[in-house]
Amino acid sequence: MSVPLDRLYHYLADIVNHDLIIYRWIPHGSRKLEDLLPLTKFSVTENLSNPQMICHDQEPLVWNFYTKQEIKNQTKRNCHRESATQDLKDYNLEWLCYDNILEYTSSQYLRSLTTCVNQYDFTLLLHSEKNSVNVDAFAQHGFVPVYYWGHAVIAQDWFRYAKLDPTLAFDIKKIQKDFLIYNRAWSGTREYRLFFAELLVKSNLIDCSNTSFSTQDNSLDYRQHQFVNKNLQISNFELHKCFESNIADSSSSADYNNLDYSTTGIEIVLETLFDDGRWHLTEKSLRPIACGKPFMLAATPGSLQYLQSYGFETFSGLIDESYDLIVEPHLRLQAIVKEMQRIAQLSTTEKYKLYLDLDVICQRNKQHFFNGFVDQVIAEYKTNLDCAMRIMQQNCTGKHLTEIKKLLKNN
Repeated sequence: MSVPLDRLYHYLADIVNHDLIIYRWIPHGSRKLEDLLPLTKFSVTENLSNPQMICHDQEPLVWNFYTKQEIKNQTKRNCHRESATQDLKDYNLEWLCYDNILEYTSSQYLRSLTTCVNQYDFTLLLHSEKNSVNVDAFAQHGFVPVYYWGHAVIAQDWFRYAKLDPTLAFDIKKIQKDFLIYNRAWSGTREYRLFFAELLVKSNLIDCSNTSFSTQDNSLDYRQHQFVNKNLQISNFELHKCFESNIADSSSSADYNNLDYSTTGIEIVLETLFDDGRWHLTEKSLRPIACGKPFMLAATPGSLQYLQSYGFETFSGLIDESYDLIVEPHLRLQAIVKEMQRIAQLSTTEKYKLYLDLDVICQRNKQHFFNGFVDQVIAEYKTNLDCAMRIMQQNCTGKHLTEIKKLLKNN
């Protein structure tokens, strides 16, 4: 599935009064250094004089994800590529590959790949996470962070038809399963999903759930996975016998299945980050809201509070949401499953009443999602970018240009 996110970045550039040079990863979602490319062509003069912004808003930030040598190698490749272009054929950029200059620029981390020889001392970093030590690390190494909830804007585009879809209208008679659980990838930050799958089996919640399981992720079998958090280590290595096989691809979260939503009671959202302290919610958390569905959120502690800060209601009083404040990941998962068990054991009459009461909140959330929510997100982006640009203007000394000139004299 092709997702035209470049349109979003053009929009973000167009709605502010700043001539930005934007870099983003293409294809979107990539982390490969060679895929960090400028959104539009720019002249040498623009590169020297315009502020630069790296859009790192799709994936969670990881400071020092790349080694210094990887940065150097890619900087060399970028210089050779750019020197060969029509616009730059008369400019010799080979000096950027001198050892002493590479040593200096690569210390600027990702800024090296945007040709950090620029009159601005810092580079803007567009990101989508709060309470993040990684954001702090970038800020300490030449970046000015600009926060906005990027997945919010993306989700409104991806799920726009949910506003009109008649099959999403709540009908208690259509409910066949209590829970909807999408569980595809489990590598990296998602390893908690294996532990969650094991808990579903132990708690006899499979039959009342519309869910599936993938035995492989990134060409690795789940039985070979080495857990980073030993508290999430599984002991059941026959999970593949307990679930239907998940054959969804990585773009599946960019759409919704109206049959799944109309025939299940509550979605259990399995977010990208769980065993972490930061808030970084993706389109996964906004899909049930767009579809008018109640949900429980398997994410980092305090994520429900994060949703509430954007005007959404959650379901305290109807669903025990105390799980959201539990810091220990394995205990938070156990609390979620315990509440699922309580709901599953309700009588048919009690369950129907619960779903009806939940739907009242869901419809208010859906109304807010399609009317005013994204305006709030964009206004926040503008405010944050304006604040960041004031910092950029206060640090426009050309110190990197001066240092590069000194290093060039040594060559």
